[in-house]
Amino acid sequence: METAGPLVAVVGVCASGKSTLAQNLRACGWRARQVLQEHSFVPDMWRRVTNPDILIYLDAQLTTARRRRHDPEFPAWILDEERYRLRHARQYCDIYLQTDELTPAEVLAQVLPQLAVLSNKG
Repeated sequence: METAGPLVAVVGVCASGKSTLAQNLRACGWRARQVLQEHSFVPDMWRRVTNPDILIYLDAQLTTARRRRHDPEFPAWILDEERYRLRHARQYCDIYLQTDELTPAEVLAQVLPQLAVLSNKG
């Protein structure tokens, strides 16, 4: 269940763990939303749709995307295009995390302390 507090948006390339992290953050009481920025040509869609207080960017390499999608032929150009579309979010993210070698629990464990610090700012 969500509590009052900063709004957290999660963006990133496909199969990086966005929906899982957003769900896990909500289960921990955070107001978290996944933004499907990687599908938009609007550079700051993450801001327009969500206008978050904290922006998390999750990244994953091609081999990881292929493994997590169960698609060994997933094209590299799609991931390249997603990163291009996400460049604005990457520039302005508060937390950046490479998720290739992490389980969902490990992603959450790395993000929670950073959120605690960021939410106490200001």
